Amino acid sequence: MTGTGKSASFLPLTTSRLPPGSLCAALIIGLSLWILHGFLQALLAACVTAIASWPLYVRFGTRLASRMRQSSKALIFTLLMTVFVLAPLLFASGALLTEASALLAQIAVADRRGIAAPEWLQQVPMIGRWLAARWQVELAYPGALQAWTQRTDATALLALAESLGQFMARHAFIIAFTILLLFFLYREGHSLANNFRRLLRHSIGERADGYIDLATRAVRASVNSMLVVALFDGFATAVAYMIAGVPHPALWAAITGLLALVPFLGYVAVAALAIQLAVTDATTPPLLAFGLGCLVLFCGDKVLRPLSARDGIRLRFVWILMGCLGGFEALGLVGLVIGPVVLTLVRELWEQRIRDLAVAGANQGQGYLAGAAGSASGDQPGRAIT
Repeated sequence: MTGTGKSASFLPLTTSRLPPGSLCAALIIGLSLWILHGFLQALLAACVTAIASWPLYVRFGTRLASRMRQSSKALIFTLLMTVFVLAPLLFASGALLTEASALLAQIAVADRRGIAAPEWLQQVPMIGRWLAARWQVELAYPGALQAWTQRTDATALLALAESLGQFMARHAFIIAFTILLLFFLYREGHSLANNFRRLLRHSIGERADGYIDLATRAVRASVNSMLVVALFDGFATAVAYMIAGVPHPALWAAITGLLALVPFLGYVAVAALAIQLAVTDATTPPLLAFGLGCLVLFCGDKVLRPLSARDGIRLRFVWILMGCLGGFEALGLVGLVIGPVVLTLVRELWEQRIRDLAVAGANQGQGYLAGAAGSASGDQPGRAIT
């Protein structure tokens, strides 16, 4: 009796344990994720690029010779995508660095005789006279900037240069592995997509197809909106800069539009233009150029981007903005796309749950009415017969 009782008391513990194979699989998967967590941004960037460009890759593959191997098609298209994405950004960055170098040279020459306060500075409302007076005290005498740089802490400058170097090396590493992973995704895309779809079907049922299609549309809509906004910012700032009389308006518009591929990075180009106009004492007021550039970027980010992405990302602007900013904080640049996509899936899950609850409530109501009708007919058989 005692032995039977002990064995019965231990029965729930033995049946609640997980199989050893499941524990080993979970341990292996966890260890793999821990090892590969440093490549997460590269993997996500490659997946986003592959999903967004997959229709183009299919058309590209059909136009090539049928005898060409799949690896060759994937390699050629990967190189084309690398040039298409990186070449404009490299051009914009190089042009911005060239303008910055020329600006620093002009500042060094002007510092030898003293940099006079620009005329427009006194016209700034409320604080214009105070700024002009401070400028005269700090920068108007010869060698003012050189003396200011000598007072700067060299350790802080070295730390800044080191952090900048680490930032550049990190992103070069991410770009290199993104290109490598993109090649494998193009080559094995069909089999990977089918296996992933089959796995989700087994896990969550037939609804997996709807979620996968929704995520695909959201990714493509987000990427397409970035391209549309960049083109709009480039052409609109060109018109605005020409109206304002900015020197080299086409060059600065190209820099602004190309950097605007990444949300909020176009403001760097507008700020650099305003600084150049302020220092070189150009005829164009820096505040006018800065205001027009920010107005164009604001319209592109806040109006055009939600409109161009609304078919795939069915979110209000505030949720798109929070998704972009939160994704950027968590995942870097690729988070600008991943963030809104995740929030789109969350909204779909929420709506699906609400629909399920509504259907369940309706079924319960019908069951209650049917039961009440049956009980009424059973209690009063005479009325039911008549």
